Amino acid sequence: MFVRWITSILVNAVVLIVIAGYFDESFHLSGIGAAIIASIILSFLNLIVKPILVLLTLPVTVLTLGLFLFVINAITLMITQGIMGSSFDIDGFGMGLLAAVIMSILTTLIYKFVIDPLQEKRK
Repeated sequence: MFVRWITSILVNAVVLIVIAGYFDESFHLSGIGAAIIASIILSFLNLIVKPILVLLTLPVTVLTLGLFLFVINAITLMITQGIMGSSFDIDGFGMGLLAAVIMSILTTLIYKFVIDPLQEKRK
């Protein structure tokens, strides 16, 4: 369980660094340490805040066939950047929404093509 959480933190940190490298002007991370701290904060927000937001917005989520979950992910990203201050900065909610979509896609791809095959080898 702990190894899976650490893996999740590292994957999210790598994805945040990739997004920050690609969208240099509108998505800023001050370094690798900031990416890891942002990933840890994001994991706690996903554990505590996200279920509450999902429950409160369930009708909208159902009407949009689950696409509203990207908005919820963007909200948790924006809360994370608010907590971290100047070491993690997102220019606007639109960039947060785009980053949330990219994070979801990249994280899924990394798990499907890297993490899961490695775990299958270990068994």
